[in-house]
Amino acid sequence: MDTQYQALSTLSLPQTTDLIHVEQRPQRALTLKSPALEVMTDLKVIDPVSICEDALLHDAHERMVSHGIRLLFVTDREGALTGLLTASDVLGERPLKCTQERGKQRKELLVSDVMTPRRELEALDMAEVAHASIGQLIATMKHTGRQHALVVELNGSSKHLEVCGLFSTSHIARRLGISLNFIRVPQAFSEIEHALLHED
Repeated sequence: MDTQYQALSTLSLPQTTDLIHVEQRPQRALTLKSPALEVMTDLKVIDPVSICEDALLHDAHERMVSHGIRLLFVTDREGALTGLLTASDVLGERPLKCTQERGKQRKELLVSDVMTPRRELEALDMAEVAHASIGQLIATMKHTGRQHALVVELNGSSKHLEVCGLFSTSHIARRLGISLNFIRVPQAFSEIEHALLHED
């Protein structure tokens, strides 16, 4: 084998060597007619960040912050998907309602207390997504009123559905250079509290 391939030349790194940042990576200009796959997070390439359903909500928030993400996949102790936890779940009205209804302190809340359980989740079929446009995807997310959309496909071996992709309105908006604010998220605790106090 050594005789078949010639070694590449090497160079030493000068003091002015930098590490490339994500935003510096060349990206193709996208439009609403571009393939939806262009803005999908491929979970076959990027490891999904998850947390156990019995973890403290505070720890889940810390994991989101440390990874710079707004969504965690929630699993049981065996690793099976049991739900999703978004930044909106953590910072929205759910924790406040949970403390009021269950008599828990906020620091005692678990991920399972505020996550969206699997039975309430919907997903897109990879076979259909593969032929869809970004415009169709945005229309779908606007229709469902969600900031994230899961993509699933059938595993030929296990015959189980597998989550293989993820769409995020914030990522799509950033790639298109437009605003996708059809889903409004409360920005501060005081705003959430005000909304709760003034419910009909």
